[in-house]
Amino acid sequence: MNAVAARPAEPRGYWTRLADPERDRAAVIALWQRNLGDASHRAEKFDWFYRSCPFGTPLLMLLYHDDALIGCSGVAPRRMRWRGNAVRAGLLADIAVDASHRTLGPALMLQQALIAAAAGQFDLLYGFPNRKSLPVATRLGYANIGELTRHSYVLRHTTYLRRYLPRWLATPIGAVLDHTRMAVRACRQPRSNTVATWSEGVDPRMDALWQRPLPDAEPIGVRDTTTNRWRFDDCPLNHTRYLLLADHPEAPLRAWFACQVHGTVLRICSYWSDRGSTHVDASLVATLIHAARSSGHTSISFAFSGCEALAGSWQSAGFVARESQPAIAKWLDHEPAGTNPDRPWFLTEADEDE
Repeated sequence: MNAVAARPAEPRGYWTRLADPERDRAAVIALWQRNLGDASHRAEKFDWFYRSCPFGTPLLMLLYHDDALIGCSGVAPRRMRWRGNAVRAGLLADIAVDASHRTLGPALMLQQALIAAAAGQFDLLYGFPNRKSLPVATRLGYANIGELTRHSYVLRHTTYLRRYLPRWLATPIGAVLDHTRMAVRACRQPRSNTVATWSEGVDPRMDALWQRPLPDAEPIGVRDTTTNRWRFDDCPLNHTRYLLLADHPEAPLRAWFACQVHGTVLRICSYWSDRGSTHVDASLVATLIHAARSSGHTSISFAFSGCEALAGSWQSAGFVARESQPAIAKWLDHEPAGTNPDRPWFLTEADEDE
């Protein structure tokens, strides 16, 4: 992961400096609004992400051409663990460059400056680039650590059939498909006594579930109440509820799912269960599906990266893989012994920046 690329000559007229969150706030938000689309909530994102992070001080590198601010790239502290040890991870975020300056030289200069500033504060950097930028990431020494693949599960087929069939025909066919699928699932899946309850905020039992001793094959983002409270409860960009699964309402948790609603779709942004990052019990997925259907949703969407066994357990429950996004990482000092470059890391949308 730490291959050192030859550094090209610095492009003429460009220079970088670290941002001051107070002094540079307005200029950075204006840059985001020019380049990142969806201008709403940019100020809220800046204040939450760069001014109230509980895990340390984020870095935001600014790129100038002469005296004009034309680009930026951030890295925010995220806690990870691996083999019982803490890992100081940094999440790459908010890469924005004005269109007229989107060439290789300025892009490399910006990222090289950010990597240099992160050295000593972070053990590794990771992120989720678009595929077009992968050659630049490879040149900077990043390696692929998985594919964040969206999986979907259809709860009500009528919504999808109406795209291709008239309403009078889609409705009865959709109902037949729904009931058939539920009947097949009931025959195949043993009856579960797991109880599902919804919570508007983090539950202290999440900490006990996270602290259970489970092997970490690769570095994994911490999923405790502190992380969930900041990443979801305090985030001004989306409203999140938690589906809590236990043997009875006050029992220790077997699993939790951080969920957001987008239209009629239930979107799972993160989860953790008593099987850790390598598997999820079919009975827990069945309870999730039942709770989502009971809440009126038409489908479930869940994006994650993980080992083949984990993907297989979700796909065996009926989830279908859709589009994916690459995930990359770079160890800043040295890559620890025992890492497996062929094994995907466990990642969810909680490991992203919003």
